[in-house]
Amino acid sequence: MTNKILTRNNVKIFGQGSQPVIFAHGFGCDQNMWRFLTPGFEPDFKIVLFDYVGSGKSDLTAFNPARYDKLDGYAKDVIEICDALALSDAIFIGHSVSGMVGSLAAIERPELFQSLIQIGPSPCYINHPPDYTGGFEREDIVGLLDMMDKNYIGWANFLAPVIMKNPDRPELGAELEESFCSTDPRIARCFAEATFFADNRGDLEKVKTPSLIVQVTDDAIAPVSVGEFMHRKMPNSRLHLLEASGHCPHMSHPQETIKVIKEYLGTY
Repeated sequence: MTNKILTRNNVKIFGQGSQPVIFAHGFGCDQNMWRFLTPGFEPDFKIVLFDYVGSGKSDLTAFNPARYDKLDGYAKDVIEICDALALSDAIFIGHSVSGMVGSLAAIERPELFQSLIQIGPSPCYINHPPDYTGGFEREDIVGLLDMMDKNYIGWANFLAPVIMKNPDRPELGAELEESFCSTDPRIARCFAEATFFADNRGDLEKVKTPSLIVQVTDDAIAPVSVGEFMHRKMPNSRLHLLEASGHCPHMSHPQETIKVIKEYLGTY
């Protein structure tokens, strides 16, 4: 069973330290997106990389819509990987939707995690006035999903540069676009619906694990108001606003991101 899980999620382990750091990628991405960050942690930690089912080099035959139509299915993947590797007191670094995936895993199995680092997270992408600004109207999300169904390549071409920003480095947007396009559209559609229709605002107060919320000041996907909301609701959280642009600072601003995380962990 252990080997099956590690193969299913294409788990890779390296690094010179003993404390595990689990890197969890966002929607439409894979573990390769962490390559700019892992060198900053490799000398002192045990690095654990993986791909969600349907992403990267995961086992596509393991995809089950009934499991992965909600974020709980992805959280179950994280828990199963931790159990397969006998991990505990891990540092979980999750990008975008993986911030909430890690939170759900920590609520269910708090002993697995020492701390949660959430980069550009959001508990809910849809606005719920007057108390919550998630960044999108529901019809915006419906329109994006409709575009996925009708013209998947066109959807990827449109969305990748909006997410990545940093137009002076077009290779980053091109990489994200290629990552979108290399994903099975059927699986990407399921993950997108699970991500963008999720509403985990009510779960935030249940997250007792110490958490760092890293919010980018110019992010089209998760505005600053989302980070501030999460910080108010999560009892053991700290909010850091990163003066950068784009939803993927681990790719566009890796050194700044490493510095913020290490300062939080007390290892910088």
